[in-house]
Amino acid sequence: MYFKINKKAFLDNINIVSRAVSLNSPLPVLHNIKLSVKDNYIQMTASDGDISIQTSIFSDETSNLTIFEEGDVLLDGKYLSDMIRKIDAEIVEVETIDGCLTNIRGLQVNFELNGIKSENYPVIDFSQPAESFELEADVLKNIIYQTCFATSEKETRPVLTGVNFNCLGNVLTCVATDSYRLAQKRIVLNNNHNFNITIPAKSLQDVSRIINTDNDITISLSDKKVLFIINNILVQTRLIDGLYPETSRLIPSEFSYELLVDARDLLNALDRASFIKNEGIYLVRMQMSEDEIVITSRSNDVVSEERVTPIEYIGNPLNISFKGNYVYDAIRVLNAFHVKISFSGNMKPFILKSVDDQNVLQLVLPIKTYN
Repeated sequence: MYFKINKKAFLDNINIVSRAVSLNSPLPVLHNIKLSVKDNYIQMTASDGDISIQTSIFSDETSNLTIFEEGDVLLDGKYLSDMIRKIDAEIVEVETIDGCLTNIRGLQVNFELNGIKSENYPVIDFSQPAESFELEADVLKNIIYQTCFATSEKETRPVLTGVNFNCLGNVLTCVATDSYRLAQKRIVLNNNHNFNITIPAKSLQDVSRIINTDNDITISLSDKKVLFIINNILVQTRLIDGLYPETSRLIPSEFSYELLVDARDLLNALDRASFIKNEGIYLVRMQMSEDEIVITSRSNDVVSEERVTPIEYIGNPLNISFKGNYVYDAIRVLNAFHVKISFSGNMKPFILKSVDDQNVLQLVLPIKTYN
């Protein structure tokens, strides 16, 4: 194996596949990147058992790829990344010189890295499942941004650590919840589909970080895996087993109180209030009337009180308590100038929506207080 390549192009692709390199895997072979040099392109593969990433680099003006000899080798992902990063040259050369011993050089710098035979790497099936649909890159990134934060970090209910993608007809509904808050995003697809899958939040976040294109992204899925095709990058992840809870019944449809408020004003007020912990949580009380919103947070040592003027408030005065960071996160991802918050009562779930985008919904459960 022997090739020359533009350092930046090579390093960019190493950084992409490195997201799937497992540093803590009980299988040491998964610490490596599989490097396959073909007739006219280079393929790099990495996997941690849950998510697998494969990139292909073809010869063009960006890569300056020149292949002298084909071959395959497994190279430690961290060492490979560090070595390429530290070479101060526009073009780097990579050559196996003695079995799996790999020479990596550029200008005055020369590294040697002991590799492993590629047949020791597990076989990863990147075949494309039959069920497929396409999303614009920005649309997929927004789905991930507006839902993943609401997934659970606890493994006690694994299905809640992922985002549920449920499609009936041409309406795709994406939902995340940790049982105390919920995020929902709806998208209309070009074609009809019928599927209900749950994708790990971590895998979706990796996909979002990898996306660097304006082109449509193809999403192919089966009952075991989902494959994201992003130009010359394949990102494949397992699905989470288990039945996702029926969340639609949790979303209220009738409201007695409605608050319309400037999103930035409320965000800033919540940010100032939510640093105070009360019995381990960032508890915030919001008192609402037609004239003002009073936001209060207190602990044994600190009290914070701030007033915000509503754009509009409908209903009798209402006092409600909640985790301030939950509402802050919900408003932040709405990315709106004005937010409408609808309440059914002081102990019932309330929902937050952007005035300009009714396809995104955030729900938060209030907290009972005794003062």
